[in-house]
Amino acid sequence: MSGPNALARAYAHMARRSGRRAPSVVVDVESDIPMASGLGSSAAATVAGLRVFECVTEPLPESALLDATTILEGHADNAAAAICGGLTSVIEASGTAPVALRWGWPHDLKLVVATPESGLSTAKARAVLADTLPRADAVFNLQRVLSFVHALDRGEYGRLRQAVQDRWHQPARLALVPQLADALALDDPDVLGAFLSGAGPSVALLARRNLVKVKGLLEELYQRVGCPVVVRILDVHQSANVTPAPVASAHGRTV
Repeated sequence: MSGPNALARAYAHMARRSGRRAPSVVVDVESDIPMASGLGSSAAATVAGLRVFECVTEPLPESALLDATTILEGHADNAAAAICGGLTSVIEASGTAPVALRWGWPHDLKLVVATPESGLSTAKARAVLADTLPRADAVFNLQRVLSFVHALDRGEYGRLRQAVQDRWHQPARLALVPQLADALALDDPDVLGAFLSGAGPSVALLARRNLVKVKGLLEELYQRVGCPVVVRILDVHQSANVTPAPVASAHGRTV
């Protein structure tokens, strides 16, 4: 397995790191996650490469998967989500491996995600961010992170609209993301909250009811300005332990 893609890099990285002689493999890859969309496609591909390595060697502890993905991705946030599912947070400290914290995601709470056809590189999205934050903005976001977790834990969905408000990155990226301002301003009782997904340009809404209607609201925003978009209604994949299945070699031998 070779090449510049994230899956191949992860496979090769873990082989070098473990000191094991991993066999060459051929993998057919299908993914529903669009690239350069703010939906974590790179982290998902990296984790897939590590899972392939597990299939041809042996299962790896979650901590090793998270540490390797963090090294390859440069940060642990998307890595933890791709490995653990559900709702995750990460603790990182200098000189120590990252640790993932996990919670269950409410089964009745869905995501309606709009992905414009125009991609947005993470590097470009990061370049518009300020190097420092005013204290008031830092406090504002920290309060809302805690409010978000509390609202999900208690099922107090009426708090979600306020809990997903942001002063750290969304204001700076408004000019880069089609229809972000209008999506954040959507005022409908079925829209429980709206936010930029990752670095963008995907925009996500939280909803429980009338999901087709909410999907239509998002589609209309983009149609209004002639911006091609794909809107999906998505469930959150709940946390689960993954046991890699053995794969068959080209000669029919299980490895």
